[in-house]
Amino acid sequence: MKNYTYIVGIDEVGRGPLAGPVMVAAFCVPEKSQKKVLEELEGITDSKKLTKKRREDYAAKIKSLEQDGLLKVSISAVSAKLIDQEGIVPAINSAVRSSLKKLNINPAEVFIYLDGGLRAPASYDQETVIKGDSKIWQIGAASVIAKVLRDRKMIEYAKKYPEYGFEKHKGYGTKLHRENIQKYGICDIHRKSWIKSQ
Repeated sequence: MKNYTYIVGIDEVGRGPLAGPVMVAAFCVPEKSQKKVLEELEGITDSKKLTKKRREDYAAKIKSLEQDGLLKVSISAVSAKLIDQEGIVPAINSAVRSSLKKLNINPAEVFIYLDGGLRAPASYDQETVIKGDSKIWQIGAASVIAKVLRDRKMIEYAKKYPEYGFEKHKGYGTKLHRENIQKYGICDIHRKSWIKSQ
């Protein structure tokens, strides 16, 4: 592998829910800071394998490391409305592009690891890794950031739409959520195309 100035991990959270956004996080670490950041985030992995407390702890550490100038994070959210209009895959691809643009770094200086079926624009050197959030720590860090921020967003939505219980299921199609849709209909943050197809 040639020498890159930055290594980036990208992951998304929220592909499967019936409500709420998809969040795509890009976690960017300069090559010179890799060792230090990895030491600080020892044990970071796929957000689904971590407790809520551990995810929050890692997110706080990442924020602190970002404030110290050791890494950059960018997040892009895709609304339910956009998912309905464009479809989930184009919406996620758009968010990947947006997150990379926000990092404001030269594509020639970056190597990107992406989780699962994600792709970056062709101008970037990249590798897509199946179950990458468990195998590549930079992707794991991106998954933690995306999960923590999406969960916080869904808790905010729960205050606006208390009848759905978003703070409990975060928009996923649980029994409780489906029962509440039956009872109250859908709200602005539901993916209408998804609910109609179920």
